[in-house]
Amino acid sequence: QVQLVESGGGLVQPGGSLRLSCTASRDIVRFYGMGWYRQVPGKERELVAITTNGGPTNYALSVEGRFTISRDNAKNTWYLQMNSLKPDDTAVYYCYADGFNFNAWGQGTQVTVSS
Repeated sequence: QVQLVESGGGLVQPGGSLRLSCTASRDIVRFYGMGWYRQVPGKERELVAITTNGGPTNYALSVEGRFTISRDNAKNTWYLQMNSLKPDDTAVYYCYADGFNFNAWGQGTQVTVSS
């Protein structure tokens, strides 16, 4: 069983920045993919960004150029750097990972963009 622990959400003004972190209980170099999703009440969870081991990194069109996903294999951690935040980015953000015979979700962290 893989556990994912998130951190880094909070309240930020429009135009501001936040960085989310997700730490896995296992060696992430063995994972197929790692990413971030978000969800607002009444809507489906949507992909924000995803990176794969040896494969492409993809972003939702709504965040491309503003958000960056990165990783630190030594810390079993990946990040979502969010810049130029907009009120529409307000959501609960979940990290995600999958690999051989598993997929896992973080507990979710609230990001609120408001003045």
